[in-house]
Amino acid sequence: MDSTNSTAEKSSCIFCNIVNKLENTEILYDDEDVCVFRDIKPASDYHILTVPKRHIDDANSLQPADKELVEKMLAIAKEMLQKNNLSLDDARFGYHWPPFRSVKHLHLHTIAPESKMRLIARIIFKKDSYWFVSPDYVASRL
Repeated sequence: MDSTNSTAEKSSCIFCNIVNKLENTEILYDDEDVCVFRDIKPASDYHILTVPKRHIDDANSLQPADKELVEKMLAIAKEMLQKNNLSLDDARFGYHWPPFRSVKHLHLHTIAPESKMRLIARIIFKKDSYWFVSPDYVASRL
């Protein structure tokens, strides 16, 4: 699905619907490539998702040509933290690695402050685990 279609109809992909503004979701950032919105189950005080507008199933589906997109997603996520006066040093960034993802549309989690994450969130979003990987790991595979 080309999720940037302005005459889009609802899709089975909730994130495609959000980027096409077919859902009642507050958009925190929006440009021609990506969209940012809050996670519906925040793992800390601030938990956002940075999502490409083009439907990509997951981090394992990325191609070498997507490296610039992955870098842009992380840069925007960091900008969002800075705009909200949150420390990059107390933040967690990452992607759930398939099959450990709840939505089959690539999304970068940005969670802050990391120090306020509860135990279950620390497990779900465990750094460098086989189910939650860093943006650096994803970029290194491209």
